[in-house]
Amino acid sequence: MQHIARKFDVAGRDERNRILGRAGEELVLAHERATLKAAGRMDLAKNVRWVSEDEGDGAGYDIASFDRTGEERLIEVKTTNGWERTPFHISRNELAVAEERRSQWRLLRLWNFSRSPRAFELAPPLEAHVTLTATAFQATFS
Repeated sequence: MQHIARKFDVAGRDERNRILGRAGEELVLAHERATLKAAGRMDLAKNVRWVSEDEGDGAGYDIASFDRTGEERLIEVKTTNGWERTPFHISRNELAVAEERRSQWRLLRLWNFSRSPRAFELAPPLEAHVTLTATAFQATFS
């Protein structure tokens, strides 16, 4: 395998991804609230929270919402501009929360976002839907 050296603006890519991710989360937040309002559940709609924005990005999900019966939904949003099978990154923490809270946790996959946003939802275990590949390693001193 040949390794090709090239200049790559990592900071620029990361900033574009943050902006895209935030826009996806905003869309899902509005959709969750609108869905609950349409179902006559204003009591639940007003309690939908944008966790990653208000509390930080370490909860293992982005949005805390509810289904129509009042059961909690913990939504991790993954947004890309590519097609539905475009790879996305998921953290070890997000996977751990998905495993610990299987009945509440959902991955909401937004794709084709900048042109005509489409979405689908995945429930744990994620390995039933996607192949998880390690792409980064943490190096510690022993």
